[in-house]
Amino acid sequence: AWDMTQTPSSLSVSQGDRVTITCQASENIYSYASWYQQKQEQAPKQLIYSASNLQSGVPSRFSGSGSGKYYSLTISDLDLEPEDATTYYCQYFGGISHIYIITSVPGPPMLTSHNVKYI
Repeated sequence: AWDMTQTPSSLSVSQGDRVTITCQASENIYSYASWYQQKQEQAPKQLIYSASNLQSGVPSRFSGSGSGKYYSLTISDLDLEPEDATTYYCQYFGGISHIYIITSVPGPPMLTSHNVKYI
């Protein structure tokens, strides 16, 4: 199993914010990190592959970076409704490592993260 950690665990967000979410592996995963976005009742959509490559058709406000054990996804202009208020996954090969959820209702907009053990 891969031991992964993530930050932040909870973060207040606002429309138009620049938001960065991260994954950290316990050992070198050689840039085999992908980021996915999953909207409610839809299949996951790949945003970034091989750490920093933008998938075709994905807006350029999404960007990925990292190598070795450390990876991040940046959303440069957060659109809270409806486009970006959704779930994001950091994935290594076939297993989901991290889940981030951006919510805009109810209450104040928040980004929260959840641990998932990759097996």
